[in-house]
Amino acid sequence: MLVFARIFGEIADPRARNRQFDLVSILFIAFLAMLCGAKNCYEMEVFANSKRKLLIELLGFPNCSPSHDTFCRVFRFLDPVKFEAAFSLFSAAFATGLKGVVAIDGKAVRGAFEKGKKTAPLHLVNVWAVEARLAIAQRIAPNRNEIRGALEVLSLLSLDGCIVTADALYCRHDIAKAIIDTGADYALVVKRNHPGLLSQLIDTIDNSKKQDCFVTTSEKSHGRDETRKCTVVSTKNIAFPNTVAIAKVEAVRLGNDGKMKTLVRHYLLSKKIKAERMIEVSRSHWTIENQLHWVLDVTLNEDAARNRKDHCAHNLATLRKIVLNTLRASNDKASLTGKMKKAGWNDDFLKTLISHMVVTTLPMGDGYKM
Repeated sequence: MLVFARIFGEIADPRARNRQFDLVSILFIAFLAMLCGAKNCYEMEVFANSKRKLLIELLGFPNCSPSHDTFCRVFRFLDPVKFEAAFSLFSAAFATGLKGVVAIDGKAVRGAFEKGKKTAPLHLVNVWAVEARLAIAQRIAPNRNEIRGALEVLSLLSLDGCIVTADALYCRHDIAKAIIDTGADYALVVKRNHPGLLSQLIDTIDNSKKQDCFVTTSEKSHGRDETRKCTVVSTKNIAFPNTVAIAKVEAVRLGNDGKMKTLVRHYLLSKKIKAERMIEVSRSHWTIENQLHWVLDVTLNEDAARNRKDHCAHNLATLRKIVLNTLRASNDKASLTGKMKKAGWNDDFLKTLISHMVVTTLPMGDGYKM
């Protein structure tokens, strides 16, 4: 609780001065409720009423609970940028230093749209630390412009020694420069949205005599056999910021239906890495879809959530990532859903989940700029 209070206590309370419950307590109860499976403000009220004895123990609360209107007002009017900044600092409590691959990708919160604007839901750019399996930052994509959102979130991060991956949408000079400014290197996919650049990469790899090649052994997963081959070539002829090498990753898949499918991706690299490592980097990018976006939708009900007034959807999306990081930090062998149910059923297990918050020193500078 000490770490939580120290970080989130810096956020200004948007409510009137005659409020009964302080902001940190409201946020902490909402956090606990979502850890136990609550999906909206009404369920947060139900949690608070059901766990009064626990809240009195943890927070010294009087024998009453915040209403769902209180939770709703807080998340509607809380500054989402300040809340995101606090989330980034809070994430540092789970990792003493980021390393490895960091993936960037956009995600729509499909249920968060106003009536008559179904094609314009809330759109966020998420940053995912692959090896740590942590969501480390997010930013709204202004007018669904993921590039602006990515540039804004990268300007807040310090990613020394990491490799940042992103799909073809982010293959731009300004994104490459922003990644380099964080202290990281990039591995950016080049597709047909850059036909001239893609043709140059293909010709360079095909005509290069010095190639670092690696072929994986065939592996069977998800009902298919798949073999991957990677080629990495050093180059100084690509007119792209800090590019020193390019890579080609070819995956040949044989499905249960006997059909063969070949997928080829080309990459710009600001640092030359081994072909074997490049295969790992290429594959690990997609964990942002499987281990973050999919989990947010299926386990934490993000896509189906209909919170949409003011900043409510944005702030609850931030809170879900705080909850997900907390669940992932637990050494319990249960699934994420299992951990949430155990937390709701067993107060001792819930206390175990949040026990890291009694740490008195927060590691600063490990991935985040103040």
